[in-house]
Amino acid sequence: MPNTSKMPSTSEKVMFTGTDGLQLAGRMDLPSGPPIAYALWAHCFSCTKDVFAASRVSKGLTDRRIAVLRFDFTGLGASEGDFANTNFSSNVDDLVLAADFLRDEYEAPTLLIGHSLGGAAVLVAAARIPEAQAVCTIGAPADPAHVANMFTKDRAEIEEQGEAEVMLVGRPFRIKKQFLEDIESQKLESDIASLRKALLVFHSPIDQVVSIDNASQIYQAAKHPKSYISLDNADHMLSKKEDAIYVADIIAAWASRYIGGGTAADLPVARPGTIVVTETGQGKFSNAISVGGRHALLADEPADYGGTDTGPTPYDLLLAGLGACKTMTMRMYADRKGYPLDATRVTLRHAKIHAEDCADCDTKAGRIDQIEAEIEVIGDMDDETRQKIADIAEKCPVHRTLQSEVRIVSRHKE
Repeated sequence: MPNTSKMPSTSEKVMFTGTDGLQLAGRMDLPSGPPIAYALWAHCFSCTKDVFAASRVSKGLTDRRIAVLRFDFTGLGASEGDFANTNFSSNVDDLVLAADFLRDEYEAPTLLIGHSLGGAAVLVAAARIPEAQAVCTIGAPADPAHVANMFTKDRAEIEEQGEAEVMLVGRPFRIKKQFLEDIESQKLESDIASLRKALLVFHSPIDQVVSIDNASQIYQAAKHPKSYISLDNADHMLSKKEDAIYVADIIAAWASRYIGGGTAADLPVARPGTIVVTETGQGKFSNAISVGGRHALLADEPADYGGTDTGPTPYDLLLAGLGACKTMTMRMYADRKGYPLDATRVTLRHAKIHAEDCADCDTKAGRIDQIEAEIEVIGDMDDETRQKIADIAEKCPVHRTLQSEVRIVSRHKE
């Protein structure tokens, strides 16, 4: 699966009206170019929009040109309201109002993603968000009442006193009896069966918070199209970076069949051994570059040249390739010789000069390209050894390519 974790993106703070007219705090994560679709994220119980799983997966999706709105439910994080007065139903209402905000200010979400109890919430909210074409759950319970297991020892006090302060993830929360009554009244099976949207279920077989049996119940209740992906050794909170990136990559690839605004073909993903460069549509010169299906970056021109400066210029990338090649060549040489090299640094500049100013150039008229490379060799060694390492940089493959005859064959793809 392509890893495009290096694609630049932006994140904007937003506020919108939630349940009971309270202001909810959100974060709009936007890709560097025009989004192919918008997604809505629902976080786990007692979490916030900035929980690791939310921020990591959202970053992975923006790298694949899917914009994401994540927000704090009423009474959590930076949102207004009292958590004690909320329940599962109010969370669902908040999700629908978040979709309304997206529809009014950006574009309606075609993808809904929910983590843990947020996964149960998007399964219910989906019916009230008509534009949504795909729903994804991550470690979700098949029954919202599952969260009551988190405060079993406090249940008697909640029942008798009407409320109690409970400790969740090391923080105190006030839980009222109405919360228990609300989650126990929810029956997700009918909501899942009538979903009428594509469903993707993620779950880890070693999830210690929500057991894998919940994924089976959700999957069995759903109608096709539906898919299940095992998260193998991931924990419930997706605390490992590689697990969050994996989830984002899978969601983007899977959802491309269903979400509006674009398909996988729109994404600049190259096959191994190739590079694909595609205009992003942002500004006049911005281009997305996919390298071998594993890496992604942008190229652009500065504002002075009519660009939007979203990435390095083509010549910047050329110099970067040459500089990287030189440092790698010096590293391999020093390691092979056993030299105590700590680091190397290459500073490059490109300029056009008059050919007549170059005494040893074959070209004698007009202007030619000149690349200056300043090499630093860092380590505890004598000057002779340092010079040997610097000299070997001249033999790097990219340096040789630039100084040799290069044939470029272009053809028009029908």
